[in-house]
Amino acid sequence: MFKMFRREISAIMERDPAARSGWEVILCYSGFHAIVLHRIAHRGWNAGWRVAARALSQFNRFITGIEIHPGARIGERFFIDHGMGVVIGETAEIGDGVTLYHDVTLGGVAPSVNSDSQRDQKRHPTLQDGVIVGSGAQILGPITVGADARVGANAVVTKDVPAGVTVVGIPGRIVQSRRGARAEGFSPYGTPMGDLPDPVARAIEGLMEQVSVLQARVDQLEGQAKEKAPAVAAGFEGPGESPESKARSY
Repeated sequence: MFKMFRREISAIMERDPAARSGWEVILCYSGFHAIVLHRIAHRGWNAGWRVAARALSQFNRFITGIEIHPGARIGERFFIDHGMGVVIGETAEIGDGVTLYHDVTLGGVAPSVNSDSQRDQKRHPTLQDGVIVGSGAQILGPITVGADARVGANAVVTKDVPAGVTVVGIPGRIVQSRRGARAEGFSPYGTPMGDLPDPVARAIEGLMEQVSVLQARVDQLEGQAKEKAPAVAAGFEGPGESPESKARSY
């Protein structure tokens, strides 16, 4: 247990430049306090002390502002930065080296059937190793966020996220692939930096290109029709004969 806590402290110092010593983490970081109390509550939950585990999780929430259900399974080197407002549901599963920022929710969705039948089912998301979730993001339902993926601030994610991509927006959309992201080192905050393409703008640009191509084709067809019109009219009238005279001859 103490080795695990040392790894938690090291992980926090690696990812937060504001952390200058292990004692500072131990005394001042609510995210560290929350994970320590959760690991104790989780052991009690697995041992069958359900009410005591829930009571400890509520105490955890009271002193840290972070609500973690004691049934949630959380891997090593977990870091909640700032932490206030984080909610992690009962059936959530979190891998190793995951980072969450404040106001993140790993929640469920409204059941389509009686809630009693949902009690023993997977209702909350799974975050694989190395995931980073930006502040205010909502990850909802029994979905999987792949290893090393990033979820941008205030994104709402209700579908599976592939490994190594960045997801932003409401609903969450992939804006960047980050294959080999682990080798690049830790990328903070979960919010993409730099000049990233907007998927909506990209879709609109594609539609505008199609409209331009269609307009050019229409102009070409109209030009061909105008060129053929005199010849067609001359063929219909015949030499020295008007359409009116042809009509009278019938």
